[in-house]
Amino acid sequence: MSQRSQLLKGILEGCILSIIHQGPAYGYELSMKLQEFGLSDVSEGSIYPILLRLQKEKLIVGEMRKSEAGPKRKYYSLTIGGEEALKTFIQNWNSIKNPVDRIISRGNHN
Repeated sequence: MSQRSQLLKGILEGCILSIIHQGPAYGYELSMKLQEFGLSDVSEGSIYPILLRLQKEKLIVGEMRKSEAGPKRKYYSLTIGGEEALKTFIQNWNSIKNPVDRIISRGNHN
């Protein structure tokens, strides 16, 4: 597994929670939004297991809705627990990101 894949694996759940926080989304839509933000190497195959785990942990709920084109889609929304998990993720992310950014910037590793 590449270094990028290992790093991404640890933060993908938080990214998914954040996207769902912006509004209900279905699996393929999540994949497309991640790609729009530059995470083009994230496949649908890696998103669905995370969605299942988040549902089991009661951080998100899924609801089948009619689609404008094609079959119904399962839209995911955050629960109160999901909101709390997202806040915790953001706090943890910042507590890691900020020091790492400072360390890297001091080294001027252009």
